Amino acid sequence: MNPQLNLKIHFSHFEQIIKNGYSMDMVFILKLAEQDVDIKALCGESAKLQALHQAVLRKGLITEENKLTMSGQNIMKFLERKIEPDAKLKKKISIDEDEFERFWRAYPGTDTFTHKGKSFSGSRSLRRSKDECKVQLFKILDEGTVTLDEIIAALEYEVLQKKENSVKSGTNRVTFMQNTLTWLNQRSFEPFLELIKEGHTVEEAPKAVGGTDI
Repeated sequence: MNPQLNLKIHFSHFEQIIKNGYSMDMVFILKLAEQDVDIKALCGESAKLQALHQAVLRKGLITEENKLTMSGQNIMKFLERKIEPDAKLKKKISIDEDEFERFWRAYPGTDTFTHKGKSFSGSRSLRRSKDECKVQLFKILDEGTVTLDEIIAALEYEVLQKKENSVKSGTNRVTFMQNTLTWLNQRSFEPFLELIKEGHTVEEAPKAVGGTDI
């Protein structure tokens, strides 16, 4: 394995990398991840390379699957930017407010709803702990394994499934839905995302693993 890396670094880039607690060795690892190089295999039995790899993992710049997280992507994009005297690398990045609101609005506010002409009353508020949800959603997206669009698609799938089953059974199934923070913490979108990827529709989908169709 002999990966060829082409990375041009200006002093202002180097300065910002160091100021933010990173190193050029870490940038090297990020470049390898960007090019889908098997980093673990490249490290081999080298204790120094393995320690470097673990340091990049601990800083949340790559995932265990050696994919760049949003933070890692942020660094690589910064290095590609045109040199400017005031160019700064933002170490702490967060999910865009508008993006988070997309998720927040998509989540049912309560378990009271009307579907296909049938109304169901509820008593629960499903949107909880907005600030904590924003932090958790960012953590999930920062892993780089799932997009916001996919998370929202999984959410919409679950909500529609529960509404459809409510009409069929005459019992409010949305009332069993988790609140926003629990839903994110338990990554409850994952089984529904799998059903979507497999091409299932709400009408024909089998029960997802873990009792997601209640």
